[in-house]
Amino acid sequence: MNPEDFFHALADATRLRCLLLLVAHDELCVCDLTTALQLTQPKISRHLAYLRKHKVVSARRDGLWMHYRIHPSLPVWAQTVLKGTHEGFASELLFSLDERRLINSKPTLITRTSDISTGSPT
Repeated sequence: MNPEDFFHALADATRLRCLLLLVAHDELCVCDLTTALQLTQPKISRHLAYLRKHKVVSARRDGLWMHYRIHPSLPVWAQTVLKGTHEGFASELLFSLDERRLINSKPTLITRTSDISTGSPT
């Protein structure tokens, strides 16, 4: 992973908001992200395609639904940046509103409690 590409991916507000939700939750579908961010599906999908192209996220199809997660081969340094960014910005108004809208739309959704670099409980 090229650091310039990675940080360019974080430089867009929509991509950053998507990534912070993916850090907090193991996997989300596009519909979850459109609800949380209150943006259109084409806009979310376009940004997720950018993240997928640069191997920041991976996707799997389940029928009509596309589910996204942080790419499993993302370098540890990049995972550390994402986790630290999530910890630093989770309480900021915009990001906390995204999280609240997501949880309100899916009450059974569980916040991810594992380390994204190892998958082990924290």
